[in-house]
Amino acid sequence: MKSMSLKIFAGLFLMLIILQFFGPDTSSPATDPSKDFITNAQPPEQVSSILKSACYDCHSYQTKYPWYSNIEPVSWWLQDHIDEGRDEFNMSLWADYSTRRADHKLEEAIELVEEEEMPLPSYTWIHGDARLTSEQRQTLIEWFTTLRTEISADSLDN
Repeated sequence: MKSMSLKIFAGLFLMLIILQFFGPDTSSPATDPSKDFITNAQPPEQVSSILKSACYDCHSYQTKYPWYSNIEPVSWWLQDHIDEGRDEFNMSLWADYSTRRADHKLEEAIELVEEEEMPLPSYTWIHGDARLTSEQRQTLIEWFTTLRTEISADSLDN
């Protein structure tokens, strides 16, 4: 019995070692900086800082991968979150969004920040600077709301 559990442990350990050679693709495509959310929306520095620390790792092509992103199978789980975040709202492609889509993304952002669903708790556990205070949440919500108003007004002018 003891040798059987030792073999199982050794097999699992070997499998974890082998997995380290098969990580996900963490490369980002070349992007046009002129399409970036911050470049286009020009938020105040306080909002820009919040966006960079709490949103950009998962919602842009400017991801800063932490050291643990090189450990399998954690890297697959992490990359899945990043891919999903980019699919939902990619701040690197903001200028490509239609007015209607941009408005909808901002509406969703307001809702998710209000309900404290973003940033994800699994992200803020390790990234303390991404934990938003009530004031930071309110700042983002107010700024997103203002931006929605500006976008709507611009679309009526065109």
